Amino acid sequence: MKRRLILGERIMHVDAKTPLNCVFGAKITGKIGEEDLHQALYKIQQKHPLLRMNIDNSGKEPYFVLNENIGKIPVRVSVRSSDQDWLQQSKVEWYKLFNSINEPLARVVWLQGETESDLLLVLPHCICDGTTILNLMRELMTLIDNPEQDLVPYQSFTSVKELLPDDFNTSKTSHFKGKIFAALGRLFFFFKSTSYNNSDRLNYAISWKINASDTQNLLLKCKAEKTSVHAAICVAFMEAFKQLQQDKAHGKVICPVDIRRFVAPIKEDTMFAFAPIVELKLDQQENTFWTKARKLKNDLEAKIAEMKVHDLLNMSEYFHSSVNKMIGFLKTTKGTHDITLSNMGLINITKNYKNFSIATIYSPTVAFPWRNANTLVLSTFNGEMDFSFMSNESFLREFDAWQVKDQAMKMISENIKELANV
Repeated sequence: MKRRLILGERIMHVDAKTPLNCVFGAKITGKIGEEDLHQALYKIQQKHPLLRMNIDNSGKEPYFVLNENIGKIPVRVSVRSSDQDWLQQSKVEWYKLFNSINEPLARVVWLQGETESDLLLVLPHCICDGTTILNLMRELMTLIDNPEQDLVPYQSFTSVKELLPDDFNTSKTSHFKGKIFAALGRLFFFFKSTSYNNSDRLNYAISWKINASDTQNLLLKCKAEKTSVHAAICVAFMEAFKQLQQDKAHGKVICPVDIRRFVAPIKEDTMFAFAPIVELKLDQQENTFWTKARKLKNDLEAKIAEMKVHDLLNMSEYFHSSVNKMIGFLKTTKGTHDITLSNMGLINITKNYKNFSIATIYSPTVAFPWRNANTLVLSTFNGEMDFSFMSNESFLREFDAWQVKDQAMKMISENIKELANV
């Protein structure tokens, strides 16, 4: 099998020389067997076609190519000495390319301690979104616990057309429309500078949690205020940027959308990487935190409902000639948003197993090569909300990121106080 990367995958691939890796980790209490781990990874690799492929960059466009002789998913073992080791090892993995023809597009880091260990899944972003990497972790834990269990393989799609419904209209009119939009795209990027040189390897990530009590209070308060946790977190961080950066803040957030609900062939356990985005603006006309959160929730739901995902997938294929300019533009522009916020929601992974348990889940980290690398990922496991905030020193200093984080968390705390005191 040989398949050209679709547009979303190509953007996250960047190029053959630029690593863009996701790292997703879990802290384990108890013992896991080395043989069980390798057997689990083997079964996962046999299920998912992308884990038996390489990326061929020899032509004008990159392709996924099936490699019948590809090696097993490698496991790098290191000593675990503290709860911060996972983050330091994640930073190491950010900058390692997946460029060996003998190795798959995945690897594992196993940090071993006396009673606790960390397992880190590392994948290039061009083959995974949050749902993908979460499902892989779920499969990994299940198989380590039950080595006899089997996974059912599936066929990878070979083109975007296979993701479209049978009654999707691919008329001459839509083809002409695609050509026109592609030409306009090339014209747009022709006038955009792509010469900015971002400082290399100055990415960072900060990580923290909200305890179970405050997490529950936030959930209850959002429900009482008829809004969502996602909207409340968006408002808190946009307000924090506004207070700390003042006129330099944009009052906008970008939210990736999981399109599995719209595209039937892409199941929850299918590896996929394309996530269209919705841009939301903070309504300064509203006076209170919760009225802003309600407005933001409604805006997000309306924009998702208006998404024409099949049209988007089909139309994106006309923009391959502009993809290098798009990537250059992302590396150049400061953007008009304060942060990208990805909410993985409640992590649906079992906590307790026969010989081990999951003490905690670390929200994924990634080192984007874009000029505006401000990204927040949050997830909830075992009643606690976990955050990973990432950026680049050349765009937002880590010191400033901590200030934004502290201000946003202070705002959240202040706005759930009245519920906590009841």
